[in-house]
Amino acid sequence: MGFSTDAIHAGQIPDPTTGAVITPVYLTSTYAQPELGKNTGYEYGRTHNLTRQALEKNIAVLEKGKYGIAFASGLAATNALMSLVKAGDHIIVSNNVYGGTYRIFEQNLTDFGLEYSWVDTSDVSSIQNAVKPNTKMIFVETPTNPMLVLTDLEAVSKISKANNLISVCDSTFMSPYFQNPLEWGIDIVLHSTTKYINGHSDAVGGMLITSNDKYHERLRYIQNAAGAVPSPFDCWLVLRATKTLAVRMKQHEENANALAEFLEESGAAKKVIYPGLDAHPQHELAEKQMRGFGGMVSADFGTLEKAKKVLNNVTVFTLAESLGGVESLVCHPASMTHASVPKEDREKYGLTDSLVRFSVGIEDIDDLIEDVKNALG
Repeated sequence: MGFSTDAIHAGQIPDPTTGAVITPVYLTSTYAQPELGKNTGYEYGRTHNLTRQALEKNIAVLEKGKYGIAFASGLAATNALMSLVKAGDHIIVSNNVYGGTYRIFEQNLTDFGLEYSWVDTSDVSSIQNAVKPNTKMIFVETPTNPMLVLTDLEAVSKISKANNLISVCDSTFMSPYFQNPLEWGIDIVLHSTTKYINGHSDAVGGMLITSNDKYHERLRYIQNAAGAVPSPFDCWLVLRATKTLAVRMKQHEENANALAEFLEESGAAKKVIYPGLDAHPQHELAEKQMRGFGGMVSADFGTLEKAKKVLNNVTVFTLAESLGGVESLVCHPASMTHASVPKEDREKYGLTDSLVRFSVGIEDIDDLIEDVKNALG
């Protein structure tokens, strides 16, 4: 089936009791058992929920995977992912990832004996050179947040298989519409479903997708044992949202490309970063492994003062954390999403105090461009 057909139908059947076309919100904490030792396949709400199950199947199909495992947030999914490694193990990570990922890895999980190496994974040789005898996983984010640096997923897969490592890709910025890492040989895909997959800024969630039976079994166990599951209503909201994912992502990309071209051609920003621009150093890789360039644009305005003019004076864009909603958002990564990353580390990969991140929504593009113009003026 095509993407839009799967988005609307995968994992969902008419309710067997009423024939309702839309999957119901199963608000129940427990299930009646017909007799001792027998059940209907459903026992307890943390372990089983039909609304959550429909969402997991839906996103697994969109990511070309066998299994989806849903969590209460993207970071809950990231934390569960670390159940695949143990104390003494070493993980290679993209050096520019979401600040929350950095925080949980470096400031939390190192206390439990995990070792992390922060690597420029856009350089394949740097990944290979970072592999050690105790390395167990390669965790990449592509494109990265907020520098929009790409990693060659096929190369990561080959290195992982050659060294018997688990390969993981955080593909939140692309959504399943623009990128399917499993098709490039990656073992596990991570999404913050809070972002583009939900797209309406009204639910928080996370998802891991894999086709590996062993990894699925372990992650499913952790989902139940640790219990960081999303509510049935949040699952219903995200399941509703995937039905329009394709049409939303097309408009996000069209608007982001237009805003990036305006910022580049007008000279309003010192540097404009968007994979769809010919000037992006990995534009060809983007064309190879992605079906589009997404809705995120980053721009370095040269000085904090000029960045503040944009951040404080836009009226259509909203100054806020998060991304991927239908409404346009703007943020200052150095003090917001990446404040937990030490300044010297941020600046190594170009995340300066003058960098602004645009999550370009699906409003009329003329209004968005005019909003940035007015803010700068």
